[in-house]
Amino acid sequence: MIHLPKDETKLMVAVHGWSGIVLGLLLYAVVLTGMVAVFAEEIGIWSAGHIETRSAFERPIDSAVRNLARRTSEKYYEGVDLFEMGDHDLGVFFHRHETEASGDFVSRGIYYQVDKTGRVVETQNGTSEDVFGPRNDDALSRFLIDTHVQLHVPNPWGLLLTGILGLAMLVAAISGLLIHRHLFKDIFTLRRKANPVLVDRDRHSVAGTWSLPFAFVLAFTGSFFSFFSTIGVPIVAMAAFGGDIPALTEAVYGNPGKANPRPVAIGNLDRIAADSIRRAGDAPTFVAIENFGRADSKVTSYHPPKASDIEPVTLLYDGASARFDRAKPAIGPRPSAGGTIAAIMAPLHFGNFAGIVSKAIWFALGFAMCYVTLTGLRLWLVRRADAARSLEWLDRSVAVIGFGLPFALVVAAAAFLIEMPKGGAVYWTTASFLIASAVAIVGGFFARARAIDRALQLGTGLVMIALPVLRLVTGGPSWTVAMSAGQPIIAAMDSAFVLAGGFMLWRHFGAKRRQSGLRVPVLHPAE
Repeated sequence: MIHLPKDETKLMVAVHGWSGIVLGLLLYAVVLTGMVAVFAEEIGIWSAGHIETRSAFERPIDSAVRNLARRTSEKYYEGVDLFEMGDHDLGVFFHRHETEASGDFVSRGIYYQVDKTGRVVETQNGTSEDVFGPRNDDALSRFLIDTHVQLHVPNPWGLLLTGILGLAMLVAAISGLLIHRHLFKDIFTLRRKANPVLVDRDRHSVAGTWSLPFAFVLAFTGSFFSFFSTIGVPIVAMAAFGGDIPALTEAVYGNPGKANPRPVAIGNLDRIAADSIRRAGDAPTFVAIENFGRADSKVTSYHPPKASDIEPVTLLYDGASARFDRAKPAIGPRPSAGGTIAAIMAPLHFGNFAGIVSKAIWFALGFAMCYVTLTGLRLWLVRRADAARSLEWLDRSVAVIGFGLPFALVVAAAAFLIEMPKGGAVYWTTASFLIASAVAIVGGFFARARAIDRALQLGTGLVMIALPVLRLVTGGPSWTVAMSAGQPIIAAMDSAFVLAGGFMLWRHFGAKRRQSGLRVPVLHPAE
């Protein structure tokens, strides 16, 4: 039990309410897109029709990288990045670091995409932003991640905004904890036959209380990511490196050692890949080669956390001999508490540390937080029914954003499925999202909140059910083809969309108004 004096309890209630009202809808947008982004990898596989399950690093890559090196200028041997692209193709980026006239630090070079047969299917000159930007086959998954990370607001303002929203979530979580006089009792209190407002308040309290630990984790890790590059790195660089961000990057992420530019052929990359998989228990997600073709070459492989751990695995190899050197921390040359904490931020934020199980838990907790945010806003409005007309704009805004955002996201998915075969997915994924959002906003000016709710839920349910059909019609693999290739994700995602869409239609066409899910009594002052 938590006991606060009466005046302090009133203050905490006010802080809790206004922190949710001022930034609640933006916070809802970040949490909802984050909930979906947890499954960004699976959505990418489903939407692009990828059925290959074998990692590019489990196939021979050594000869392909050597052949590419022969056709690439040595000025781009400073760094070579290896990663997966598309349906487990191999991406190879030979590059060097440059400082542009604007003062921006960039990696510039040549990118190659190599298919499963070793054939080069794409070549591109440019910076890392060009190489790692959205592509036709991953436009949807990248769109979901970018929406969550910075709400498509230009850098650095988007990151700063999501960081502030993370702090607002911390404030709401802490104040919500303090105003619970009977915390453990509230966890299990659901008065189903009480006054509808009390029923909704109980549901809000139960969902909020159970998701409190998740709210703390999500808010803290999200704020860390947002402020790390926008505020933390420049401040540390200014304080310790005279503002030299490349020097800071080298000190934090590099592998210190005596320079030896003597030409030496790179060691066997297939042997390094096989050894790293044996040690880490999983294929690498990224491999970085420093000083390719020199005696002081280093190869670093980055892996997901092991089954019994939450910290990602980073392994260092001598590039010239392909000999294993040591397991190294993701940050800094030596293990440290700070490096460990920084390394586990991403797994904790995205919930990918235990495969599909942890992702499912994170998705469910994210859904609970979306529910808490929307019901909190609606309950705040119900408590102020006397000011109904003056707050009608907020009631409509809650309806438009609360149900318009899911509608716009599924419309974007449909547009991606239609346009990917034509090569226009990057443009139309974003454009369709904006068009659907505009439709929801315009509807908010002419319809009442209840009508907006029902129309957007109906539209979302219909589009969800249509997505699996669209995927097949536009050339996606059938369940038989996917399952025979050992790829169950496509069938699972199809089923999830049909079930979710069917549930929304069932709610919409139900004879009685149901109070489950996100539906709570809404404020309709003119009725």
